[in-house]
Amino acid sequence: MSEGAGISTAKEAADHALVLAFGRLQGAANRLEYILGRALEQECGISHLTYEVLLILGRAGDPGLPMRAIAQEQVLTTGGATRLVDRMEAAGLVERMEAPDDRRGRLVRLTPLGAETTVRASRVHVENIERYFLHPLPAEDRERFAEDLRILSHAARDLLPRLP
Repeated sequence: MSEGAGISTAKEAADHALVLAFGRLQGAANRLEYILGRALEQECGISHLTYEVLLILGRAGDPGLPMRAIAQEQVLTTGGATRLVDRMEAAGLVERMEAPDDRRGRLVRLTPLGAETTVRASRVHVENIERYFLHPLPAEDRERFAEDLRILSHAARDLLPRLP
């Protein structure tokens, strides 16, 4: 029988250890997203979502990625990814190219400015991750915690439907 079966009042629901643990994870992620995202905006002039797309494209290298792959990685609609890439293209961070194996297809890749921005923003981001994400944890737990997060992230990713 599931642990959830023992919940019979709103108070028991609100105080359930698993509900509290997941709420803390979500709260920490939201607060860290805000803190780290603000730092990227203030110090680099880009949003955290833009930074994430720069990283995705940096990993992909040449010739780039189709819009569908960017949307899938960021759990965006293809329309949302297109609007974001439009803004990134207008800022000179990315460019659209013809797909070498599909004349109708378009790929998105970093421009030299996009690659430079990725490096600069990553230096800022790593410093802030160390300060706000790692340093509050006991040193002996940091590596295991990062590995546990990787496992959770991949497990959740694998449950999501793939875009056609």
